[in-house]
Amino acid sequence: MSRVAYLGPEGTFTHQAADRWARAQAGPTTALARAVSAAVDVGKGTVELVPVPTVTDVYAGVASGEYEHGIVAIENTVEGYVVPSLDAIVGSEDVVAIDEVVVEITFDAFVRPGHGDLTEVTAHPHGLAQCQGFVARSGAVPVPSSSNAAACRDATESQIALGPPICGELYGLDVLEPGVEDFRGARTRFLAIVRRDRARAALAAAREQGPAQWRSMLALTPHLTGPGVLARITQAFGAGGVNLSSLITRPLKALEGRYVFVLTADAAPWEPALRDVLEGLLAAGDSVKTLGVFPARGELDEALSTDHVPVASVRAGASAGELERGLLWA
Repeated sequence: MSRVAYLGPEGTFTHQAADRWARAQAGPTTALARAVSAAVDVGKGTVELVPVPTVTDVYAGVASGEYEHGIVAIENTVEGYVVPSLDAIVGSEDVVAIDEVVVEITFDAFVRPGHGDLTEVTAHPHGLAQCQGFVARSGAVPVPSSSNAAACRDATESQIALGPPICGELYGLDVLEPGVEDFRGARTRFLAIVRRDRARAALAAAREQGPAQWRSMLALTPHLTGPGVLARITQAFGAGGVNLSSLITRPLKALEGRYVFVLTADAAPWEPALRDVLEGLLAAGDSVKTLGVFPARGELDEALSTDHVPVASVRAGASAGELERGLLWA
């Protein structure tokens, strides 16, 4: 029996992602899925989904071997990276990602049957942030919860709880208003994590089943900082013909002005182009760590709609007044 840990309780978006990932392993339809399934000993009827109280418990349980796999949220298309989860995988010695799941995010506003005056609205902080319009018009005080499902499970008669639609049936709630998220079509990426000493076997088996497009999540820490350090790193990928689809920084704890760069590269570490780039970075004195390698499923390749560009951004062809306003040109 393979045990898969996720942030509970039942009804969280992570629960939904864990269920989707487990079903894919139980009934793989592609050579790649069959290889990953076999390599990590997941088969039909052999997966147990285990809710745990915190994301930290997911990482710790996988690292210790208590759980064979874990599912953790890593990035939301509205709120960006899930910082506690990102910091956990950056700081983990024994855990790495081998797959990802993307879940569309929608929130319903729930209340207890026969509720009283609704003075508070509760959800995970990311949930509250994704439903700011509803929170504002409700006039209720926002109250953070450990998860959206926990907010629904523990909602009092004076609270509005925001959570996935499934939570209404799970926790006996009435729908006050459906679909209260600010942005339709929001999605969250979840990583499937395993112990690092199991990852190479799983990925090696997957590689044998045929060609696939891969993405790698990397942590890169420059030891020598100063002007041009970021340009040097990004230029290394560009010169090596490896596309970077994401780059963010996280502070090195308790060190002012020192950072680890978390990058997503459109290649796998064993592919010659990325291997050459990583060898060059090592030779330059940087510390490098692979945080995850997973099949590219195309979610990062969609064309960018101008509706999503920050308001007041300017492009070539803008008027002189628009350029002055947007760029603060004198």
